[in-house]
This record gives sequence, C-alpha cells and structure tokens, in this order.
Amino acid sequence: MSKSTTLAEFYQQKIHWMPDNLKQDIGHFNVFRLDDFVGPTACHLPYSRKDFYKITLVKGRSNYHFADKTVEIRGNALLFANPMVPYDWEPLDDNQTGYFCIFTEAFLQRYLVAGALEMPMFKPGGQPLYSLTDAQLAGAAQLFEKMTTELDSDYAFKYDLLRNYVFELIHSALKLQPATMLYQESNAATRIASLFTELLERQFPIETPGQQVRLRNANAFAGQLALHVNHLNRALKEITGKTTTQLIADRLLQEAHALLKHTAWNVSEISYCLGFEEPAHFTNFFRKRAGTTPTAVRAV
Repeated sequence: MSKSTTLAEFYQQKIHWMPDNLKQDIGHFNVFRLDDFVGPTACHLPYSRKDFYKITLVKGRSNYHFADKTVEIRGNALLFANPMVPYDWEPLDDNQTGYFCIFTEAFLQRYLVAGALEMPMFKPGGQPLYSLTDAQLAGAAQLFEKMTTELDSDYAFKYDLLRNYVFELIHSALKLQPATMLYQESNAATRIASLFTELLERQFPIETPGQQVRLRNANAFAGQLALHVNHLNRALKEITGKTTTQLIADRLLQEAHALLKHTAWNVSEISYCLGFEEPAHFTNFFRKRAGTTPTAVRAV
C-alpha cells in the first residue's frame, strides 16, 4: 500500500501550489470545486490513507473504494474520508460535478468540536457514503458555496463559520440513510491484505526504547479493521500464503534483527519494545523463528 498522502503532497500534486497557512497550529481548512479535478489532465492520488479529513459532494458516475469495499455512485452522494482508512475516488466519466473540503483534526479540535470526528462516518468500519436526493444535493451545495464565499472573505471570524458549516454537513448526513453497498470488490482480499500490511507497518520502525508494538495478534488486527478474525485470516492466506499470526511474527522477527544489529539496547529493552511480557518469551520466540538466540545474533 502507498504511504499516507500528506497535505503538502496533496497540494503539490493536485494544485501545484502551497497555501501559506499550511503549517499553522490553528489547523488547516480549504474547499474546492470537484469539476476542476476531473478529466484526462487531472492528477489521480493513489488508493491510500491521507493525513487529513475530507468531505466530498459528488454528482455523476463513479466508484468509491474504501478499506476492502467499493460503492457504486450513480447519482448524488456525500462522501466522508478520514486518516485511518485508505480510500480512492474513481470517476467513471468526465461528467462529474460537486465540491470537496479538506481539513485537519486540529481545525476542529481547537474549538472543542472534536466530537465531530467521533461520528459514525469517520470511524473505521463505519459507512462513509450517503446517497442524496436532488433537493438534498442542492442543500449541501449551498453549504459548500457558503464555505467558498466565506473562505475568500476578510471576515475576522470566518474560520468559526467554516467549522459550523462542516458540522452542519456532518449532521445533515447523520439524518440520512447510508448508501447501499452494491458490491464488494472481487479483489477484496487484496484490499484487506493491503490494509493489514499498512496497519502492521505503521508500528515500525522502533526508534526509542519507550516505543512499543501494540497490535501483536490476529484478534487485535481484526478488531482494528472491523473484520471477523476468520475473514482476515482467509484474505491474508489467499494473498500471501501465510496466516495473520505468521505475518505478524515475521515482521517482529525482522524488527528484532534490526534492533539487535543497529542499537545498543539490551535484550530486555528490545523485548519490551516488541510487546513481549518477559525477555524469556522474546528469547524463546526468537530461537524458534530464527534458529538461534538474540545474544548470538548480536555477537556476530
């Protein structure tokens, strides 16, 4: 899976300019017309996580891929994306119209409306897409138009208004029924494997003795991905030929070798970082997987 797309990369690839306030502590917000990002010359961002939130209003034929699922859009829809779940919007023709806004967690948290980010559409395993009638589309479009107007204004408190507009969009969606899942990708197993790998790799590299691996077993990963553990195991076995447990163990062993070779940390510290309750458990794990002991590897 591609690494997370940062805000800076979004602007560099899609807009070819960088806003002055991108690194301000108040958080970042911007709004765009979707029409400007569709067509043969448009830059397409890969299926990946992004390190910002996004709300998109779309009218047209397209597919929305998120986690291991795909929703067909054949009319009007409101799409929500968050930094925890990889996604990709795939227009199926050039007749797309709408808006989208992007914002960081700090943009809402600073003004005590962080609860918005706990809403169902932003939670892993939640439903991030909502179908709209033409009347609902018009209402949502008015909110995006207000965002555009306000963002261009000189009003000193315009970001307060913009937060309110975002919050209103979220609550408008909560009143709707999520869009029906029309089909799951035939390569759903590939998407699950990609999402698992991304979650696994996010825990590495271990850079300080106080850093610790938190997701260490199949149940933990299945819970994070909102999947049944058997479903996760089947998908990984199909794509990689290995079980979830084997893949986790392989990655822990790889990191153990790196820490033994490239740090001066003692075995107890490395054991803690990799999530083992006791150094003896780590030594037994290492001996079973590598055929030697941690101290023997370090001595080489």
